[in-house]
Amino acid sequence: MKKPRMIFGIDFSGAQNAGNKIWITKGFSDGEELVIEDCIRARDLLDSGKDIKVCLAAIVELIKSNPNAVFGFDFPFGILISLVREDSWEEWVLAFPSRFKGPDDFKKKCFFASGDQELKRRTDNEAHTPFSPYNLRLYKQTYYGISKILLPLVLDRIACVLPFHTPVDSKPLIIEICPASTLKAYNLYEKYKFRSKEDRPETRSKILEEIEILGPLKFSDPNTRQSVIADRNGDALDSVIAAMASFNATQNEYAIIPDDNGYWKIEGYVYV
Repeated sequence: MKKPRMIFGIDFSGAQNAGNKIWITKGFSDGEELVIEDCIRARDLLDSGKDIKVCLAAIVELIKSNPNAVFGFDFPFGILISLVREDSWEEWVLAFPSRFKGPDDFKKKCFFASGDQELKRRTDNEAHTPFSPYNLRLYKQTYYGISKILLPLVLDRIACVLPFHTPVDSKPLIIEICPASTLKAYNLYEKYKFRSKEDRPETRSKILEEIEILGPLKFSDPNTRQSVIADRNGDALDSVIAAMASFNATQNEYAIIPDDNGYWKIEGYVYV
């Protein structure tokens, strides 16, 4: 597998105004270093906007137009294997729209099938992700990510979703990441999101400095770096962390497809 040149880290959202909330970091690999070129909201993509259906369609088009790229998304690509009826992940994704009529129906049926428990996948436990895929704070991201991003890619066979598919050089790679898990793995996790008047940009600046060393990564434009620090919601920083995790995942061709343990090929795998 050739190492993808372009890297995209996407901090996802299932909100109706997702175009305002989703941040996309774009970069490219320069040897063993990641160079960040831009960090924008999804509403600023071509033919996009704040509405969730419009901006998610624009993200799919972004993926289609970048065959030599890797895209890291921070939504769950699957659910616990015991809740899946199908024999493969792809079959489950293809059946997704007929089984779940909307995000609330997805949450309701997952809770019913699990005996009202929030069950995590094997990869959630190993990567220390914060929530179950159908947790109250996450279920909309899971639903819209699978139904509006992954499903179209599977139907058109224009991308390789890992670890379910074998990487192909002519197709973009789609992987699941979790910024919180990445920070925890490097012992960098601390509160950096502030939605009230209280804000501590110095915390985001400190985290960014650390991941610039660890990545390693750098910004081609200092103004982009400053805009990441200035976003008090921390979503811009999350997209940078997603890009770093995506970049690191592609540096080892043997690690990009983890050995199957009987779970990952159905439930998914979080690349930390």
